[in-house]
Amino acid sequence: MKDFLAITEHPAERVLRVLLGLVLLSLVFVGPKTPWGWLGIILILTGASGLCPLYTLLGISTCPKKPAALKR
Repeated sequence: MKDFLAITEHPAERVLRVLLGLVLLSLVFVGPKTPWGWLGIILILTGASGLCPLYTLLGISTCPKKPAALKR
C-alpha cells in the first residue's frame, strides 16, 4: 500500500501528457467543439501528479530507477 501513491511516470512522459491534455481540452472550446476533449483533463491531472493509476494497477513504471542507497 505504501507504493500506491509512488510516482510512476518519467518526467518527459509527464510533459507530453500535459501538452496532449491541453490539446485535447482545446477541442472543447476551439475547432470541432467535441465533448471528447474533456478527456484531456485526465491526462493533465496524471501528468501534473506523476501518478498513473493504470500503471500502478499493472505494476508498470517509466521512472528511472533510483540507486539502492537512496531507497528507503
